Order: sequence, then C-alpha cells, then structure tokens
Amino acid sequence: MGDRLSDKTAIVTGAGSVGPGIGNGKAAAMLFAREGARVMLVDYNLDAAEETKRLIEGEGGTCFTSQADVSSAADCNRIAQECVSEYGRIDILHNNVGIEIPGGILEISEDDWDRTLDVNLKSIFLMCRAVVPQMIEQGGGSIVNISSINGIRTLPALSGPYGASKLGMVALTREIAIEFAGQGIRCNAILPGMMRTPFVEASLTQAWGGDVEEMMQSRDAMIPIGKQGESWDVAHAALFLASDDAKYVTGASLVVDGGLTGGVQTAS
Repeated sequence: MGDRLSDKTAIVTGAGSVGPGIGNGKAAAMLFAREGARVMLVDYNLDAAEETKRLIEGEGGTCFTSQADVSSAADCNRIAQECVSEYGRIDILHNNVGIEIPGGILEISEDDWDRTLDVNLKSIFLMCRAVVPQMIEQGGGSIVNISSINGIRTLPALSGPYGASKLGMVALTREIAIEFAGQGIRCNAILPGMMRTPFVEASLTQAWGGDVEEMMQSRDAMIPIGKQGESWDVAHAALFLASDDAKYVTGASLVVDGGLTGGVQTAS
C-alpha cells in the first residue's frame, strides 16, 4: 500500500471486467485504492463492479459501487452527485469505458456506428461535463481518458468506428486540457497498444472465432518488446497521470504499447 493518492477521491468508469480476470478499469481502481484513494466504482454491470469492490475491500481499501450507463447524461450527472455525496469531492476521473464492434465501413451498421461513438466518445464528454464544475469549485483535479493506439494506427482487426472514437478521444482530451488548465484541472489520455485483457480476449473471440491462444501468440510476435502488455501496465500509467507526480503534464497522449507504434519490427 502506498500514499501517492492519499486523501484523494476517484471515479473509475468501467471498473469491472468482461469475464474472469483483471481489465484496465479494474486494475486502475485497485491500484488507486492501494495508493490511498477512496474510489467510486462505476460499471454498467453491477456484479462486475461488486467483484472489484470485494478485491479492494479485501486489501483494506475504501470504495463503493454504482450501476450506470455513461452514454446517458442523466446517469453521468448522478455519478458525480453520488461521489460528492459520499466523499465530498472529486479529485480524479478515470474514463475507461469502451466497446469494439469489428468490421470496416461497408460492414458496420449505422446503429453500430452510433453506439460505438456514444459509448466510447460521447461518454467522455458527458462525464467530464458532469465532474468539471466540482473540480473547479474545489480548485483542481485530474482526468485520465483511456484511448487506444487504434486512434493513430490501424490494427489487425478492423473497426472503423472504434478507431474514429479513440482518435476523437485524443482530440477531446487536448481541448479539455487547454480549456481548464487555468482552473487547475489536468486532462490526459493513455493509448494502450495490444493488451491481453478479458475485454480483448472477448473481442477477438467475437471478431475472429478461431483459436484465441494462436491469435495471442501472433499478437505477441508483432510487439518489439516481445509480448503484449497487461492491465497493470495501463494502470501504472494512469496512476502517474492521476497523481501529483504529473502536476506539469496536461493535454498529453501517453502511448503504452511495447514499442509497436515506434515502427520497429521484430525478427520472425
């Protein structure tokens, strides 16, 4: 247990995992709690959030859960109100919700496009709009948005709306950072590369339908560092950006990808 987030409160959206294991939001919530933060665990699947709560409380951390749809303005406003009611302030907003529907632009339906942009990008706008007034009132805060390297490069599994939403998140992060820099609010994005998480495994199963372990080995071979990352890699980057260690960092897009976007190719 550390103290990098001592006396701070955090909202983590997407705080549960898709299936067994630890995803990005779950890892971030657990790490924030280990570093002293009081954490509000938000997820569309309340059972998944409750599992994260069980793990945090088992380690002596403080948290509570809330079921919500972050593509709904009413739910986002309620999240902010619940956090202030429970903890009195909002120091950190960790936006981690995302969906991926595979396919190119000739395959994706209009409904799938709208749903992806609503969940992945509109939710960032709605959550930030809900918490920023409280952050201004208390004199500052830190927002961390989980984007993807798919916002800056194409990945093996095509998904037009997913890539568009993730690049849009980078731009929105920058705009929020500049707009509220004078109020002490920092806003940064993390661009994870290929990660072995429950969400990724579920997405690959849906998109590919083959031997997932074979696909994972193929993905490992693409990474200059030799393997995919894990949720804790993203969580530690989020901890840095959320903490006062990053007090001079805002509007940044931090790539966490094992060198993939550096253009280095490993020997086959």
